[in-house]
Formats: sequence, C-alpha cells, structure tokens
Amino acid sequence: MNVSLNAVVASGVFLFAASSCSSPKQASRQAPAAPAAGIVYTVKDTNVQATFEASGTAAALRQATLSTKLMGSVLEVLVKEGDVVSPGQPLVRIDARDLSAKADQVAASISESEAVQREALTQAGRIRALYADSAATRSQLDAAETALARAEAGVRTTRAAAAELAATTAYSVVRAPFAGIVAKRFVDPGAFAAPGAPLISVEDGLQLRLTANATPDIVRDIRRAQRLEATVEGHPLSAVVEGVVPAAAGNLYTINAIIDNPHGAILPGSTATLLIPIGAHSALVVPSAAVIRQGDLTGVIIRTADGDATRWIRLGRNIGSMIEVNSGLRSGDRVVVPSSGATTVAARN
Repeated sequence: MNVSLNAVVASGVFLFAASSCSSPKQASRQAPAAPAAGIVYTVKDTNVQATFEASGTAAALRQATLSTKLMGSVLEVLVKEGDVVSPGQPLVRIDARDLSAKADQVAASISESEAVQREALTQAGRIRALYADSAATRSQLDAAETALARAEAGVRTTRAAAAELAATTAYSVVRAPFAGIVAKRFVDPGAFAAPGAPLISVEDGLQLRLTANATPDIVRDIRRAQRLEATVEGHPLSAVVEGVVPAAAGNLYTINAIIDNPHGAILPGSTATLLIPIGAHSALVVPSAAVIRQGDLTGVIIRTADGDATRWIRLGRNIGSMIEVNSGLRSGDRVVVPSSGATTVAARN
C-alpha cells in the first residue's frame, strides 16, 4: 500500500515538473498582440529629388537703424528692446529748445514779409490805376511791379525757411518707420545724440530674407521667383528666390530667398538651410506620421503575418509629409501609420 502511495506522489511531482517546464513554451505560443490602429503603407522605391543643403541665416527683410540730424541731449527713450511698435510711434525724444527759438524768429520774419507784400500789392494797385489814366509813367509802373515781385519772393523765402525748420525739428522725435520690434537700443536718457549716430534699431520679422552660399555649379539653374524648400530652426518652410549674386569672397555665390513669417514664430537671425535641387534618385520613403521615436532611436511598426513588430531604422531628409529611409527597410515592407496620421497618407495614396 505504501509503495502504491509513493508511486502516486512521485507521479504527481513528475506531472507538476513537466507542467512547469512546458509553461514558457506555451507562453511563447500565445496569440500576437492586437494590430495597431491605423492604415498600412506599403514601402516601395520612389523617385525623389536630390538636394544640396546650403546653410545660412534668416534675417528680417525690413530693418532700420534710426538716427537723427540734430545734435543734442536725449531727453527720453520711450521703448525697450523687444517692444512691438507701430508705424509713426515715437521712440526717442531729443532736446530741441534752440530750434524753438529759431521758430519764433522765422515766424516774425514771415509776418514782416507778408506785411511788405501787402504794402507792395497796394502800391502796385494804385500805380496800375494811375497808369491806366495816364497819370503815372511806365517807369513808375515797372518799379511798383518789381517791388511787388520782390515782396512775394520774400514771403516764399521765409515760408520755405519755416518748412525747413519744421522738418529739422521733426528729427527731435525719432519715430518708427514701420511696424516691427525694437531689436536694439543704443542710447539712454542723458546721452548725447549726434547726426548719423545710431539710436534705435527696428526690425519687421513678418518676412525673412534667407541668405546662403553655394558654388557656381549648384546655383547655375536657380532663377528669380523660383520656390525652394527651406528649414529654419527645424521649421520646414517655402522660400521664394529673390536673386543670386556673387559672394564677397571666394568662388561662391549668395542666394537670397524670401520666407513668410506671418505669426513671428521664427526669430530673425535664426540658423537656416536652403534645399537646392541638384537631381533625382531612387529611395525608400515612409510617411513622417509613421515614425516613432525613443530617445535617439527612430523606428516604424511593421505589419507581418505573425503580427506587428517595431523595427528600428535610419532616416534621411524630409520630403513634404514623407521622410527618406536610409536603412532598415526594404521595398514591399508594410508600415503601420497611426490613426492620427492616417488621413493625410490616405489622401496621398
């Protein structure tokens, strides 16, 4: 009886051990995870445009460093760096009290010249009447007409002097020439302003000029008004070629291109890259929305007969909503595009 009981216990232990040993194998045969939500994009060889990346900077298209024609002390600086300004807004006030004294002198000169003109006009009217009645000689009439002409010229001269003084006085208040941002403040109250010395710098960042250099063979086919792809601080943008001119030094040419920046998201002075087309080649591309990132790793979800799996890949450059794959995929692979990017890819296909 004891032998039979021991056999039963041993058999049970064997069965338990066998069950424990088989569990990892059974786990490996579990059903694959549910497929990821999204659409499937089939990777294939695609003819893409090869480009040369010309590095440069994006500066404000409109920028002005403001100065004055006056010489005097700075009374007020009404803005700070980074302030948004509107056209005609006062920025700096300069002491112009000496011009106020001159304005009084010019006003007195105008009053005097106008009085002389009125007297000359009255005298000329009298002589004209007398001459018509043969009571005045021709020489008297000519003298009266000459005196009137001189008086009128004197009025014009004094009024022109007043206009010149007003224009000069206007430089006592430095105003914004256009809407923009104060990029640099060169003076503070109490500083001495001299003609031509910089006071305030204003930039309009709603349009940027991208400036990049390249060799003659690269820029040979670029034309004015041509649209090129560009990136500024990682932002993909469209640039319109303004012109291509020889660079200051070396066997290089400078490409100037205009970029719209309506919301001011890109700051003037940012690093930029202009993508210049130089030919076409065959490459594999996937939708940018399909790329997953984990730290420095980039990958995609591959759909296979055994289920979905992550595959790490090495990426190339962006091509619109697609991105070039340098390694890790081959033609015919099926890539899952998550639901958030599925609509765009479906529209492309």
